Amino acid sequence: MSTWLFDLGNTRLKFAPLDAIDAAAQALPHAGDGIGVLPDDVHGELAVVASVAPAGVRVALLTALATRFRLVVQARTLAHCGRLTIAYADPVALGVDRFLALLAASTDVEPQLLVGVGTALTIDALQADGRHAGGLIAPSPTLMREALAARSARLPATGGMHVPFAGNTLDALASGCDGAAIALVREARHAFAAQAGTLPRLRMHGGGAPALRDALGDPEPWPSPVLHGLAAWVRATGVA
Repeated sequence: MSTWLFDLGNTRLKFAPLDAIDAAAQALPHAGDGIGVLPDDVHGELAVVASVAPAGVRVALLTALATRFRLVVQARTLAHCGRLTIAYADPVALGVDRFLALLAASTDVEPQLLVGVGTALTIDALQADGRHAGGLIAPSPTLMREALAARSARLPATGGMHVPFAGNTLDALASGCDGAAIALVREARHAFAAQAGTLPRLRMHGGGAPALRDALGDPEPWPSPVLHGLAAWVRATGVA
């Protein structure tokens, strides 16, 4: 069976065949109301989709996939899946992207802190036994800058460098917004270490992650966690 996985986020679509995620993952940007043209070789028996995007772009993707695949399935958050047990009493309330990242990470038997830096900054704590200890959500540095710029033309949404103390507005914005995210990740890691009895492995993903990594010391870059989570979901649910 030819199975493809699709991760539809707020700004781009990532996709890959089930059997070659790391080697063949691709991405297309979208504007929130439609997707780009998928490559001709993207077709087969089964398409498995995870979406946190607006309804318009999600419908556009599902419509396009329906002409290329015999079956299209949307992944959903489950209270228990494989080794993973989520902390939310209502599974629907946990975004499917966070759920799938947790599911992908749960195959490793060690405490982990999973950090996604996209539109939002998400932090999830995962125990060594696969239990989700809960998480945090905050604006990402990019969203902080955009919110400030929307309120004042004197606070641009881009530009500047991260420095200890800034002598100009651009650097002050970059340093303050990045610093807020860095401080939250550090605080969450130390709090989880106190619970777990050891410093958790720190894994980061998302377009905004590279800008924060150096300040955090030893985070592990983690490409395509949602696609890997979709692969784990397919295996655990037997959908393929």
